[in-house]
Amino acid sequence: MDLQLRGKTALVTGASAGIGRQTAKSLAAEGVRVCITARRRELLDELASEIVAAGGTVPEIVALDIMESGAPVRLAREAEALLGSIDILVNNAGGSRPLPIDAPDARWDEAMTLNFERVRQLTHAILPGMIAREWGRIINVTGKQEPERLNAAYSAKAAVHAWAKGLSREVGRYGITVNSIPPGRIISEQILRNNPEDVRREFAAKNIPVGRFGQPEELACLIVFLASPVACYISGTVIPVDGGLRRYTF
Repeated sequence: MDLQLRGKTALVTGASAGIGRQTAKSLAAEGVRVCITARRRELLDELASEIVAAGGTVPEIVALDIMESGAPVRLAREAEALLGSIDILVNNAGGSRPLPIDAPDARWDEAMTLNFERVRQLTHAILPGMIAREWGRIINVTGKQEPERLNAAYSAKAAVHAWAKGLSREVGRYGITVNSIPPGRIISEQILRNNPEDVRREFAAKNIPVGRFGQPEELACLIVFLASPVACYISGTVIPVDGGLRRYTF
């Protein structure tokens, strides 16, 4: 299938590792010009080299801490200047924030800012250009809604789902789609650090119908599809990529 992505542009946040890194590589393999952003410049430089070695266009790089004051607007303007315009936004930056019940407000504020507010702010900074061109794709990498314990990231990701659904109803008339993808247990630095191989094997055997943790490319393929013109009638959805881990029906 021709995904009709050649010549499109994309901004991918949290691109230094894991899902974001693979997403940038997968988009570039389809002929998309990407701008990659994260805090760790050295990892972005490595990723850029990998994209070029695979035959992709040299990516643009913005090394930036999305938590800094004014970072979303600054990132949007820098990426637009580098790419000319942004057709596709992949909101991937975020992180788990397990908290005790007596956690101070500051820790909740940090978690909600990272996992919801920065997603919303960056998207709204980029939307005017998409609306003017009457085309765009917004894809949010979010999180599950079956908490085992108190985790501020779950609340923030739920907020993303509700915001994204409402936004999809506002911007559909402009040829813009908005979708969210909650990952299951996808191999990442954090997963490998916190879950030795025997722990991963035991968890997968008990909880994941396909019997293993997922790989970043197994989620990135959905992002690439949703980013394409081919997926023009898919919007306002929450589509898990989790090997069947979640137990709810929809």
